[in-house]
Amino acid sequence: MNSSSHTEVAIVGSGIVGLAMALAHHRKGRSVTVFDRSHRPLGATIRNFGMVWPVGQPAATLPYALRSREIWAELAPLAGFWAEGKGSLQLAYHDDEVAVLQEFMQLAQGQGYQLLWLNPTQILEQSPATRQDGLLGGLFSATEMIVDPREAATRLVIWLESQGVRFVWGKAVTAVEPGRLLAGGQEWTFVQAEIASGADFEGLFPDLHERSGMTKVKLQMMRTAPQPENWRMGPALCGGLTLTHYGSFAKCPSLPQLRARFEATMPWMNTWGIHVMMSQNGSGELVIGDSHEYGNDHDPFLKEEINTWILDYLGSFVQAPDLRIAERWSGVYAKLPGKSFFVEEALPGVRVVNGLSGAGMTLSFGLAEALIR
Repeated sequence: MNSSSHTEVAIVGSGIVGLAMALAHHRKGRSVTVFDRSHRPLGATIRNFGMVWPVGQPAATLPYALRSREIWAELAPLAGFWAEGKGSLQLAYHDDEVAVLQEFMQLAQGQGYQLLWLNPTQILEQSPATRQDGLLGGLFSATEMIVDPREAATRLVIWLESQGVRFVWGKAVTAVEPGRLLAGGQEWTFVQAEIASGADFEGLFPDLHERSGMTKVKLQMMRTAPQPENWRMGPALCGGLTLTHYGSFAKCPSLPQLRARFEATMPWMNTWGIHVMMSQNGSGELVIGDSHEYGNDHDPFLKEEINTWILDYLGSFVQAPDLRIAERWSGVYAKLPGKSFFVEEALPGVRVVNGLSGAGMTLSFGLAEALIR
């Protein structure tokens, strides 16, 4: 066995979880090799908002999210990708939305969130993208950051390579056992392996995948062309539907009443798991979404009615110079119902890190650092 086919740490998957694990091991001084069957990151990591979103995390995972945000801020100038930390606005146009947000402020005290209630005038000062008709107020959170996931993933790979992390592209890992794996037919030896291949890890460990209860989630998203005259929206925006999606709001006493209103007036929200948010990347494009279809098998087609519902609801709280859609796409990520992530030793020295449930950009760096520590 020659030295080029040995690595201290083998990472399977070049998505954000794999990159985060590679960074954490590299910072401990270990030799790291990342394997991916594609020739660049192509999965859920490049098909999202680029939101680093601590405000959506419950208290148990908030420390991972806040640490991840710190690491994103450290990496942006090092790897040369755009990042903007202007926070987020959760907007309220109904009394039940106000109730949930204010309950959350009370429940969140002392936990690490950075929250401030704003009246409509103060919101307009923060964001020219907010529709004022019927606006009652909103919750500003200072902790959210936006990156462009397509740019950030590419730049992170280039930078990690410059730091000595090795990438083996276009070589599917077809077998893993303690201390040994096969990638593109070549044998590699390792001390520790991290399986971070997202929704695809069932191919390597089908029994573990079945026992875990892991499922897959299909999403639909859109983005506009760059906004004219360098218009910027300010903080990322979301409406009341988002309060029904994130775990941080789950304990608010008024949430069942809010959810019941949406179920009565917008039944498609429940059927397709729709909540609506908007961010803006460094190129000026507005990124809009999204939906959530649960199950292990998804059809490959976009449903235009889902995009229509998303855009119709977006129009109830957003105004922007140009909301014409330039691009639509879908993505699939792994989710473990009822849990924020899945970490398990599949074999001696072989760990599966998976199922971050759509919060990979938010949790990966903090989680990876904690696992390595």
